Amino acid sequence: MSLKIPIETSARHIHITQNDFEKLFGKGAKPTFSKELSQPGQYACKERLSIIGPKGRFEKVVILGPCREETQVEISVTDTRRLGIKSVIRQSGDLDGTPGCTLAGPKGTIELRRGVIVAKRHIHMNPVDALRAHVKDNDIVFVITTSYERSLIFSDVVVRVSPSYTLAMHVDTDEANAFANEDNPTGVILKLFNGHTYSLQTWAEELQAGIDR
Repeated sequence: MSLKIPIETSARHIHITQNDFEKLFGKGAKPTFSKELSQPGQYACKERLSIIGPKGRFEKVVILGPCREETQVEISVTDTRRLGIKSVIRQSGDLDGTPGCTLAGPKGTIELRRGVIVAKRHIHMNPVDALRAHVKDNDIVFVITTSYERSLIFSDVVVRVSPSYTLAMHVDTDEANAFANEDNPTGVILKLFNGHTYSLQTWAEELQAGIDR
């Protein structure tokens, strides 16, 4: 039986260091808990920031806690175009070579030299889930969605395994809008060509050439 994976939409948000938080909200300020998120220990904060780029800005963007070692902004490809910055798809924490932006809060602004990413679509799961799905940490898989009448297959989905994770696949708002038209969409892992997009292209070319495997 296939592992049924809840699919959650991750809207634009900010992970922040304590030092940067104080620059934006005042010396000694700390993030204020608002609500828990699906992953244990993660939560939305009451504080909001503005994200500013060369061509546009977003207001009242949520901060997620707890504080991290480096400030990171996660947005969609559509968002990068509105801001006027390069779209770079990365796993969380992989920030080398990523663009920056300006963050504005009630007590100041900071200029990030890097840290703005479009998050690579991924699945959080614990080791037991990984055994059930026959995958391991950093595997790349396909996921087929079960959303009514708008199902599709996501390729290049990275699997992240940790005892602290709760089973969920995270996609951004662009990806969710392409398929989700119900409250609780789910997906299942599809074992096909190691999960990579380029393998699908090869398969399509083989089919066109009359090769059916």
